[in-house]
Amino acid sequence: MRFQTLYEGRHIFAIIAALGLVGALAHWMWLMWLATALLLFCMNFFRDPDRPLPEGEELILSAADGVVADIVEIEEHEVLKTKCRRVGVFLSVFDVHVNRAPIAGKITYVQHHPGLFLDARDPLCSEKNEALTWAFEGKRATLVVRQLTGAIARRIVPWSQVGDDVPRGHRFGMIRFGSRTEIYLPLDAKVDVAVGDRVTGAITIIARFPKPPAPAF
Repeated sequence: MRFQTLYEGRHIFAIIAALGLVGALAHWMWLMWLATALLLFCMNFFRDPDRPLPEGEELILSAADGVVADIVEIEEHEVLKTKCRRVGVFLSVFDVHVNRAPIAGKITYVQHHPGLFLDARDPLCSEKNEALTWAFEGKRATLVVRQLTGAIARRIVPWSQVGDDVPRGHRFGMIRFGSRTEIYLPLDAKVDVAVGDRVTGAITIIARFPKPPAPAF
């Protein structure tokens, strides 16, 4: 468990501790059991394991744990202003909610967007929900990652900022409870996942950059 990740749940842990204390003082076993169950759930939610990264500069890694909800060609209007292939990942309350950089590079853009809290599986959530947009400028391309809140997730926590040079797999932020993370890929990248696949942040290869042309002699 990382302190930074656990720190984001400090208020929740304080409420659970208070419930447990009240249950102990009043001898209410049901409240103590409830507090214990909530503590175990939150400890699981705020877990943040270290992970070995796959080798290869051409690899684009998943920015989140969860299930691939959709893969679509769509115009990315905010940063790249061109058509991209978007991979949307739905995160349930049982997934790790720390987001990871899909490539190594410089963070060139971070922008918060206020909005609604529709269910992260709702097709309108990409346009309507509160979001935080990131751009990672790498050697091969600039990738956009968008963190979206859901009906339960009401807080996006950034841990990095514009100008940071980050390695691939870098923890740049988290979303508290069920939510959605979108990765916008260049159209020439080869997607390695399909709708319904379970992906793991910083481990699953979601796409690959095309091989550079061989040098001419």
